[in-house]
Amino acid sequence: MRAAIIPVTPLQQNCSLAWCTKTMRAAVIDPGGDLDKIRDAVRRAGVTVEKILLTHGHIDHCGLAGELAKDLAVPIEGPEEQDRFWIARLDEDGQRFGTPGRVFDPTRWLEEGDTVSFGEITLDVLHCPGHTPGHVVFVHRPTRFAFVGDVLFAGSVGRTDFPLSDHDALIEAIVTKLWPLGDMTFIPGHGPVSTFAQERASNPFVGDAALAQG
Repeated sequence: MRAAIIPVTPLQQNCSLAWCTKTMRAAVIDPGGDLDKIRDAVRRAGVTVEKILLTHGHIDHCGLAGELAKDLAVPIEGPEEQDRFWIARLDEDGQRFGTPGRVFDPTRWLEEGDTVSFGEITLDVLHCPGHTPGHVVFVHRPTRFAFVGDVLFAGSVGRTDFPLSDHDALIEAIVTKLWPLGDMTFIPGHGPVSTFAQERASNPFVGDAALAQG
């Protein structure tokens, strides 16, 4: 599997293009906007997009997912159904944040323990609520790589001051679902790539030392 980051929307969200190097079949993860940039990245990679995967329902991650799905005639998988609340308000949030948003219906809602696939790549689905109630994380165990959306960042964690956010649930998800995966590289929803080992060692919000002090 290979992956490329495509920063989109005024919030510089890390949309990802992931593909199977054997079949050159791909998935677009969190196409929040700037569809021309995403299409250009697909062309340059020389891949065929098979589906769209969503970590959660915030506008910078999925605002134009429905439009891209129509353009490419592909299904949308994710997030978990509790994020229907956020997807239902995409039009309203688009006006509020000055970035396009269109309400859509995912082809498939995801749950803990599900898998998603493209080409010969299979990703495990972990339900990691807290930032939003229906947030999911995609994990590729063979290459020790994960797409974590806004759960965890280099040096930070997802915001929990939104409607339906839950800070305790976010910390529990990181500690009980991400840390046990061991040292794994991840693409966050914003900012630079990091590893779970690095964040566990030094993250001021959810690292081992920070939690011990709490």
